Amino acid sequence: MRALVTNDDGIEAPGLHAFAIEAARAGHEVIVAAPATQSSGSSAAITASETDGRIDVEPRRVSGLGDLPAFAVHGGPGLIALIAARGAFGPAPELVLSGINHGANVGRAILHSGTVGAALTGGLNGAWAIAASLDAGLRPGALHWRAAAAACMRLLPELTELPRGTVLNVNAPNAPTHRGPVEARLAPFGIVQTTLTEREARHIRLAVEELPFDPEPGSDAALLAEGWLTVTELVSVSDRPLAFALGEPPA
Repeated sequence: MRALVTNDDGIEAPGLHAFAIEAARAGHEVIVAAPATQSSGSSAAITASETDGRIDVEPRRVSGLGDLPAFAVHGGPGLIALIAARGAFGPAPELVLSGINHGANVGRAILHSGTVGAALTGGLNGAWAIAASLDAGLRPGALHWRAAAAACMRLLPELTELPRGTVLNVNAPNAPTHRGPVEARLAPFGIVQTTLTEREARHIRLAVEELPFDPEPGSDAALLAEGWLTVTELVSVSDRPLAFALGEPPA
């Protein structure tokens, strides 16, 4: 398949490179397009740095990726997935691989993740998509990017049996092996939180801190901590009937 590989950690991130290498090894036609700079926490935003109304895109030669076409985009991953679907890098991708993120994306806090935002945007535009993350922690030693990427590749046969637009959120333990893939529901929040550390008249300062570790049993946070590769199918923007009655529109 034609695969877009993107992320929110930026074009130089080793997790991105590992994902692209494994996708190419699996026989996919890979296009790498990632933010020129760090874009974590951008969700599915489509803001960009523009010159005369044009989004800035730079072709890159990325060390270790050989002849794979690569682009540094002055915008977030959600924007990249959107413009890829519109033909910015050639024919629209059938597959969007977003990651591999430096740090887990678990719980409902994935709402804020640029890694997840790109995958959801790809899904909304008809691609199969995986948002992949490595449970690196705040002070990692060795980082097992290639093991996480290979685990995601092994999920593709099952993913592509599902309807186009299906999106999976995958979290890998930071280890050369794992206990196996397991379906996991989202934890009520996540494993980190944003706290306000300074508040002055003209500025505030935020910091990211790990939460006290007491995850809900059976959640993605708990199963990831137990060494499983957690897999969650995400439902994108949708609607449902109101639980109360409203009037009918005029005829």
